Order: sequence, then C-alpha cells, then structure tokens
Amino acid sequence: MHLRSSRRLRAAVGGAVALVLALTGCSASEPEFSYTPPKQVDAKLPDDVATQLQTAVENAMVATGSSGAIVGVWVPWSGEWVTGLGTQAAGDDTKVTTDMSFRVGAVTRMMTCDVLYGMADDGKVKLDAPVPKYVSGVADLSDITLLDLCNGTSGVGSSESAAKPYWLNTPDREWAPLQLASFGLGVQRGAAHTTYRDSDAGYLMLGLALERISGESAAQLISKYVTTPLELNSTSLPSPAAAVPKPAPALKGAFLPAVEGGYDCTAPVDVTKSSSSIGFTNSGAVSTITDLGRYVQAEARQALRKKNATPARYGAPLPSGPKAASWYQATGGAYLVGSMIGQHGWVPGYATAAYSDPETGFTVAVTLNNSSTGGGTAAYLAWELAAIASKAPAAKGQTAPEFGLPFTAEQYGQTIADGAICKAPAAK
Repeated sequence: MHLRSSRRLRAAVGGAVALVLALTGCSASEPEFSYTPPKQVDAKLPDDVATQLQTAVENAMVATGSSGAIVGVWVPWSGEWVTGLGTQAAGDDTKVTTDMSFRVGAVTRMMTCDVLYGMADDGKVKLDAPVPKYVSGVADLSDITLLDLCNGTSGVGSSESAAKPYWLNTPDREWAPLQLASFGLGVQRGAAHTTYRDSDAGYLMLGLALERISGESAAQLISKYVTTPLELNSTSLPSPAAAVPKPAPALKGAFLPAVEGGYDCTAPVDVTKSSSSIGFTNSGAVSTITDLGRYVQAEARQALRKKNATPARYGAPLPSGPKAASWYQATGGAYLVGSMIGQHGWVPGYATAAYSDPETGFTVAVTLNNSSTGGGTAAYLAWELAAIASKAPAAKGQTAPEFGLPFTAEQYGQTIADGAICKAPAAK
C-alpha cells in the first residue's frame, strides 16, 4: 500500500462548506493546506535488499525477546517493503500481519506538538504562553512556555523510572495526567530553554494545557489537527479505559519478567490490554504500519502547516544529549537523525520507531512486540533498516537522489547485538 496523497480539511467546517458548494453548484477552491507526498515507485524493493532488511528485523526480534514485528520501508525511487514477521506470542501461531494495530509510543509527542502548532497557527494560543496559565499546581514553572514543553526545553524531568513498575504490574490502571507528571516534576530540574531533556512529564502537561485552552479532549484535538486532515483512519488516541489497540486485529504486546542477572525470556507477560492514560499525550496513541509511515512522512515535510510558516518547527534543534553525535538532535517533539525526522520510544508491550527524510520521502517505520529493552532498540533497528534501504538501487526509469546517512547498518546491527537480553533457542 502506498503513502497516498491527502488534503487537509478541517473536519465539520470543511464538510459543511463542501455541502453548501455542492448544493449551490459552485466549485470548491483548493484547500488551504494539502499534503502531496513524493511519488512512490510501484515496485517491491529488490530481493537482496529485502533479505538484508528481514535479517536485521529477525535479529532484533531475537535480541529483544519479541515474537513478532511489523515493519514498513518506503524508498520512493526504488520500491517498498511492508511486512509482518513472526507470530503473536510464544505458543500462539497466529502470524503477524500488516493490518494489525499497535501502540506507537513517543510518536504521540509529535502529534501533540502538531496540535500546539495548529492551534497557534489558528490564533487560539500563543506558543510562548506560560505553562501555569493553563496547568494547575506548577507555579514554579512561570518562566516555562508551552513551546518549551514541546521542544523538551522545560528542564522538567521524566516520570518513567518511578512509574514503570506500576505500568507493568497494573496496566489497566487509569492515570490522571498531572498525577503521572508529578513523578517527573519531583525530579531535580535541569537547564531550561537552551538544553534538551527527554521529559514525558512535559508532554503530559502540554496535553492538559491544550485541553484547557480548547475545551476539547486530547483525543478530539489529535483527530481534528492530525488524523482527520491526513486521513489516518487507523490512528487515534484511545479513551483511558483499558483496552487492546484498535482497529482489530491488534498486535499482541508483552514484556519479560526481570530475574537475577537479566530477564526470563521464556515467560513473556501479555500487556496487550492496557490503559492509554499510561502515555496520554506523551505516548498513548495507536496506529497501523501504513498509517504510521504516512504520518511520519507528512510530519517530516511539515504538511500540516502553511508553507514557510513561522517559527520553523525544526529550525533550531539542540543536541539530544551531552554525548550525542552531532547529527543526532532534538526539537519540536521529534528527533533529527541526519536528514531524517521522527521519533522512537516504548510503552508496555511495544517498542516503536518511525523516521522520514523530508526531501526525498524516504521513510522507515517499525514496531517490536516486546518492550523490555525500551525504545532505544527500536530506534537502532529503524536506523539500521534506513542504512540498508538507503543503498537500494533505482528502479527502471527512476533516478536515485543524492541521499546518505551518517552511520552504517553494521554499526547499529552490532549495537542491537551488544544490548541483547535474549538469545535464539538452541538448534535441536
């Protein structure tokens, strides 16, 4: 399935205008926003490239204790490779398929920032509005803005380490966003405005602020500003009630129990059914592989904003960490990896990554159905797949663009192997 073109229509208002025009016999003008993805050649990636990609995914599945994975690689000048690998779970021989939905983790952060920028472009909020104006109980953040929350420059810490045991042991628990954010708010603050810090608490507070400003739920806002305009029919922020990802069928998700010296790779715990409130506007969204690929491609190209809109969302990235490579930066709810823009992360049961190059439309998306190694492995796998696919030859009649990445497939294949928590079963 190709990442087809789509137009940005503002839900009910756009539909009403179209109806009036149809009844009066008038023609509609071109929508204010539109998304026209780069042309994708109608072909599969060459067999040798697909074999390398599959080997990389299967190695990562073994290393992470995942029984299954779903992956999409779109190389506009060469072809595509979209597939499900493995099975739903150990002892469940149901094959993983590309129509299965799953939790996308921190990709949700980009959607939350889409809402912020969309509302700002609509004149409904100022990017530099102070956080305490819209979020209660955080008076000490008076110099922190909504844009700081989006960019990861609030200095606020992360709730993950404190909340993780609760997420895994009681995945059906419904969390109040500010209660969950309080774990990160209680961590010592870092430098604000000029330094990036990975803060789930920041995106939880941003979601709360956007709800208060608009009078709409975060789910409604993501639908209005993201999924409806881009026609992402299988992507949403679910209600907080514990449920499996939708639409059906859902990819089963699991984690491995910790034991002395590592993990019990023989006893995965099924957490397919859980509450989206674990992630809310930080990591609560669900999607499918084709929707995810389509979204990150549009996101990298900033299709949801007017051309040359200011401020440029990805115009002033910061180092993603004190020891990060110069090509690995962060801002706007996303990471910038070489020329690619995207996100990666985990929620109980799933580790997901999605990246795209805005100039060429080159796109990689992948999810693993075991979250025990966290989101880092999903990122490394996506980058490994990107390095492999970037060398795919041009299909007949096509021309490969000037496109390269600042790392190699071997580099991240080795990183995944070095961080392996499970091994392949011994041959019988």
